[in-house]
Amino acid sequence: MVKPKKEVDKDDLTAEELKLRRSPADIKCKAKRVLLVQKLQAAKKTAREKARKQRKKEREVLGDAAPEKEVPRTIESMRRSDETIVDTENDKEFEEEINKDEYESYFDGKPPKIVVTTNQKATKNAVDLAQVFPKLLPNCEFFHRRKYHLKEIVEFCNNREYTDIIVINETKGVIDELTISHLPNGPTAVFRLTNLVMPEDIPGGGEMTSHKAELIVNNFTTRLGHTIGRMFASMFAQDPNFKGRRVCTLHNQRDFIFFRQHRYIFESKSEANVQELGPRFTLKLKSLQKGSFNTSTGEYIHLHQHNMDVDRKKFVL
Repeated sequence: MVKPKKEVDKDDLTAEELKLRRSPADIKCKAKRVLLVQKLQAAKKTAREKARKQRKKEREVLGDAAPEKEVPRTIESMRRSDETIVDTENDKEFEEEINKDEYESYFDGKPPKIVVTTNQKATKNAVDLAQVFPKLLPNCEFFHRRKYHLKEIVEFCNNREYTDIIVINETKGVIDELTISHLPNGPTAVFRLTNLVMPEDIPGGGEMTSHKAELIVNNFTTRLGHTIGRMFASMFAQDPNFKGRRVCTLHNQRDFIFFRQHRYIFESKSEANVQELGPRFTLKLKSLQKGSFNTSTGEYIHLHQHNMDVDRKKFVL
């Protein structure tokens, strides 16, 4: 007498067993194919969770003798090393370079003096964003662009000893570019601007005060990255008002620069809360050029090309 085969519930099968029994590519019915893929994914997730709990139990048993935690494989951890990455603690040559760059005097105490403007025929959105910068940066003034050309604005600013120009550009009413030029001799950086959220549109956002904000510039590791970081840092006060509890953050991740502004408060010695003040936006460096707004004959330090996005593990900042 032949015994009937014991039926196995497919929900109890592991990912490997499901693969051996049937591949999603072999199933013609889309609904069944999707269902099998979902079961495969659920089985993999269950296996990972089971392995994680097992490792946690082993660490608790072994104590100090437990092996180190595994480092997650991320794009940042797999970043390709190159010669432009700077060891700021041991690279004396780089230290001498930054002590002679265009921004050194500002870190020695020279106050910035900044002009912010927009493109010609700017919409209300561009003007509203431009008017936020005098609240963000010390000694910063907003001027309507009107019909003035950038060369005229540069000449005007140089004659009045302004140190930086910020230009907000838009395409068909959408703000998409931010240009920063250091005076009188550059450099000039052009950024693509995305994911803009104005202060009034941030849920639970607070009001900015007139205190000078603290600044955090994070994860700029290459020579180009340090130049961009110092460009931003030179526009902020070197003597922030800590009583205001305002802090601005420029965090670089995968060559995207995320800007955030918060107010913090210490509830206790071990607990702190933050309230976002805005604005919130993301920058991507398009070019860095010597000089001020000379797009025809100026020398480019960096110019972003489309083929630079092919290798996802290589970054310039």
